[in-house]
Amino acid sequence: MGIIKAAIQSATSTLADQWLDIIEPDTMDNTTLMCKGVLMSKNKKRGSNTKGSVDYISDGSMIRVYPNMMMLLVDGGQIIDYTAEEGYYKVDNSAAPSLFNGDFEGALNESFERFRFGGVTPSKQEVFFIKLQEIRGIRFGTQQPINYFDNFYNAELFVRAHGSYSIAITDPILFFKNVVPKGVTRLTIDEINEQFLMEFVSGLQSSINQLSAQGERISYLASKTAELSKVMNQNLDEQWKSLRGIEIVSIALASISYTDDSQQLINMRNKGAMFNDPNLRESFMQTSIAQGIADAGNNPNGAANAFFGMNMGANLTGDYLSQASHQNQAQAQQAAQKQQTANTSAAQESSWQCPNCNQENTGKFCSNCGTPKPTPTANAGMKVRCSKCKSVIEITNAMPKFCPECGQPFLAESLD
Repeated sequence: MGIIKAAIQSATSTLADQWLDIIEPDTMDNTTLMCKGVLMSKNKKRGSNTKGSVDYISDGSMIRVYPNMMMLLVDGGQIIDYTAEEGYYKVDNSAAPSLFNGDFEGALNESFERFRFGGVTPSKQEVFFIKLQEIRGIRFGTQQPINYFDNFYNAELFVRAHGSYSIAITDPILFFKNVVPKGVTRLTIDEINEQFLMEFVSGLQSSINQLSAQGERISYLASKTAELSKVMNQNLDEQWKSLRGIEIVSIALASISYTDDSQQLINMRNKGAMFNDPNLRESFMQTSIAQGIADAGNNPNGAANAFFGMNMGANLTGDYLSQASHQNQAQAQQAAQKQQTANTSAAQESSWQCPNCNQENTGKFCSNCGTPKPTPTANAGMKVRCSKCKSVIEITNAMPKFCPECGQPFLAESLD
């Protein structure tokens, strides 16, 4: 029992003159994963059935397979043959299964052997078509916040993620046997998405935690979708790929939002980091004072009271604000002086005086006379001879107690 590929060059050939009835896939939209074949009769609309039910495919029936589709020939619920190659096929129950793998090569043979038909007589042959194209735009959202430890903030943060993902059927035989409910003639992603979505969100949390362990900052997650997709496939491999023949193709994070507590913590840490700069700290303090004065002036009922309160507050906090301002300015000056000193030291270290014209320079050649920069030479030491081994030793510091060549107590001799 199997199918034979018809020797036809194109869809516009004399096929219609030879076979009046052809089985084709029913209408498949962007969300359709699988549909049953329907009978197409010459000069009649799709679904016309003048030669009996399409459930009973007779020997010699013609089947058309479009690109990016997998056709399964099923008998009594069991797969007896399949093809992933575009073209026209003739049902031949006397032939062995053809197993046209197409781009899958031999990857489907193992799955076919697990689920192949074990009967002897055709009883109720049906044709099903499975879409191999990427199914896009499957929306997801985390109802509960996901915890994420961010090393930059050194804190456990909680986020909500929303976006969409896409899948592709990579093993149509596994998908048909383990995902498609019995007796279903059409299956869309919406009909099975509830279970898939729960597993996806669970895998998403595990994958995000893995990125956290790798030290990725939480603000970089939106740009790490490729890595996230890879980790997701690894985490869901047993549930989706190995069991159901499905893989995640891509993930798009539309938004990542923090819980209120996490956002407050981030703002506090960012503000604290900003205040480590004395210039920014002084600017913030002066801006806050100016804003307070402006707010008091805009108060029509209590401007005088506000200024009076500010004067009383100034008596209490004036010294503190003055000291804080002086401290900020002093720290800023110290930082500037340190930077200036470092720049001066670096400039002095890199500068040299021309031995020919005494011009101060910083490059490799004198800017006045063109003399090359002198090459530093090691301090030349005094050379003496060891009285024991007669080795010539260069003395650059103190006289050694033992000869570095023979190890004997050192007694120097003149080279003359």
